[in-house]
Amino acid sequence: MLYMVNKSPLMFSNLATLLRVAPHSSPILLYEDGVYAAAQGTAAEDLVQQALSSHPVYALQADLDARGVKTLVDGIRVIDYDGFVELVEHDHVVPWL
Repeated sequence: MLYMVNKSPLMFSNLATLLRVAPHSSPILLYEDGVYAAAQGTAAEDLVQQALSSHPVYALQADLDARGVKTLVDGIRVIDYDGFVELVEHDHVVPWL
């Protein structure tokens, strides 16, 4: 399962909730405002480090660029739209709203 997070963890608890239920090693994609979780030095950094300890975490480059997120938490894998398509083709998708 590919878990997709589109809400900012600075305003919503969806990433924290997802981490309580997502099976180990399930990929997580941060997109739209969810990419704020990938930013280094925010209040969500510990939560993202926790996610990275048991999940591959991806962030969509176009959304990082659109929101001006430049410095990322170490371990975040940045992907473009082609990478997004590959993830969706490989896994069932669970939009985590």
